[in-house]
Amino acid sequence: MDTLQNMRVFVRVVDAGSFTAAAQQMNTTTAYASRAVSDLEAHLQTRLLNRTTRRIALTEAGERYLQRCEQILAYVDQAEAEASDAHARPSGTLRVHCVTSLGQHYAVPSVARYRERYPDVHIELTLAQRMPDLLDEGYDVAIIVGQDLPDSGLVSQRLGATYSVACASPAYLERRGVPQRAHDLTNHVCLGMVAPGVNWHEWTMSGPHGDETVAIGAPPFRVNVAEALATAIREGMGVGVLPLYSAISGLRRGDFVRVMPEYRSHLMNIYALYPSRQYLDAKIRTWVDFLRDELPATLEADEAALEQFTRAT
Repeated sequence: MDTLQNMRVFVRVVDAGSFTAAAQQMNTTTAYASRAVSDLEAHLQTRLLNRTTRRIALTEAGERYLQRCEQILAYVDQAEAEASDAHARPSGTLRVHCVTSLGQHYAVPSVARYRERYPDVHIELTLAQRMPDLLDEGYDVAIIVGQDLPDSGLVSQRLGATYSVACASPAYLERRGVPQRAHDLTNHVCLGMVAPGVNWHEWTMSGPHGDETVAIGAPPFRVNVAEALATAIREGMGVGVLPLYSAISGLRRGDFVRVMPEYRSHLMNIYALYPSRQYLDAKIRTWVDFLRDELPATLEADEAALEQFTRAT
């Protein structure tokens, strides 16, 4: 028995004043309306309506039940309207997880611009160097960086691609010289970046002669956040490979310079992951669409800036 539907029929019968009038309003039969109320009475083991051939009248129990039905149905209608509105209008709290450095450089500025367009969405951004479990941890969207997607069963949208560049401080290069080719790195102090899929024992550099793998041994300093590696490079500790988005600020300030400008490393894709494509909440849909529209232009601007810094040095 569909109790909720039978409650709707009961309320409509009382409002209409008869089973026939209620059935006409609901585009159904008088027999269906009568049976719905009878089923409800049998379920409650209580008479709700006194019936004659000419009229119906609420019993005392029916009057009390009618009030509760009206309250319950109003709450249900409100809940359904809110749920349907979530599909159509972005609102509420959007929980986003993002890789730390990527989040600082791209996600936070994107949040600011997104909220100018959708002020009813509040964003809770978590930055961490790991892939979260979206379902268990309650995140709506994860923004990750990787060559390939993990086999997670999540829906994915590719937002763009980025890469890393080798950098060193002017003071370090003055002391140790400037590496010209990938093989020259064997004679330099190489700093390690600890990240999923990154082998800090050797670097693969893509240059004029294709991919070259250089064994760098055990780095004297390793860290898992690109901004900390940028600080170590700025302090003259050695040569480090930084993601483009983490290198731009230091290059712009002159904290360090790009070395071996014809080489790139760690070509990575940027993805947005979310649990389901069906009945997608408007705040998730608009956030992913916003990133897909905005991020490629930001990546291109950073790459253009990198080329400018490279020519200047």
